[in-house]
Amino acid sequence: MDYKKIVVAGSGVLGSQIAFQTAFKGYDVAVYDISDEALDQGKNRMMNLKSRYQQDLGATDEEVNLAYNRMSFHKDLAEAVKDADLVIEAVPEVEEIKKSFYQQLRMVAPEKTIFVTNSSTMLPSQFAEITGRPRKYLALHFANEIWLNNTAEIMKHPDTGEAVFEDIIEFAKSIGMVALPIQREQPGYILNSLLVPFLEAAQMLLVKRIADVETIDKTWMIATGAPKGPFAILDIVGINTAYNIANAKGEAGNEEFKKLANVLKTEYIDQGKLGTGTKQGFYSYPNPSYLEPGFLDS
Repeated sequence: MDYKKIVVAGSGVLGSQIAFQTAFKGYDVAVYDISDEALDQGKNRMMNLKSRYQQDLGATDEEVNLAYNRMSFHKDLAEAVKDADLVIEAVPEVEEIKKSFYQQLRMVAPEKTIFVTNSSTMLPSQFAEITGRPRKYLALHFANEIWLNNTAEIMKHPDTGEAVFEDIIEFAKSIGMVALPIQREQPGYILNSLLVPFLEAAQMLLVKRIADVETIDKTWMIATGAPKGPFAILDIVGINTAYNIANAKGEAGNEEFKKLANVLKTEYIDQGKLGTGTKQGFYSYPNPSYLEPGFLDS
């Protein structure tokens, strides 16, 4: 593994984190997104990450500024991937968007470039052929707040080259992750195989009006000792991501998920409540009620 230039495609919640963490560990990173507006939002997310790295990791001003300055920002894909060793795809969790992206990427990326997807729920084999380089394609999945929750799940598909698989394991370690090799494809990997059903169960309790957000979270936090409940986690994940997953299941014919997608869109997304990135989601930030003294006692 001798990667030098890394491209992160998508500057949303997790794409921004991946780019910043990779730059923080010394790599030159090109960030690609589809518009100046999207890139400006990504830059704002990364500026906010500076203070989080200082607060959580004790990073210095010099270290976070160097990390930011190692990044370049592009809305021209060909320019972004010029001489790239690795492209990390973090575009929205919508199959057609990913397919369209790979159709464009395969036309402009150098032959040497490895492609990985950060998809939370889809399999690399869904996109392997459309990448034009199935042996150089696999999944590299991160958890939110990757500088703290530093897991990297590396999942190959049947045609992934073994040397490529091993190289991505080494790359993950080089950016401070605990590498978790997955030998066979599994929708949701390890983390989301556990997390997504948990979060969906909580959302269904809300949609069915069984209890409100705070009561559901409080129940989980008290009963398990967890520092966050499912809706606090969803604010970090991003409500857009939850909506995309619910909407896909709804469009596949699941009526309960159609209702969930509608609630997420009308009551949250359409109101600009997307999670921690917009300071509003299921909770209000920077001081959500679940962190208030006495939240678990009242």
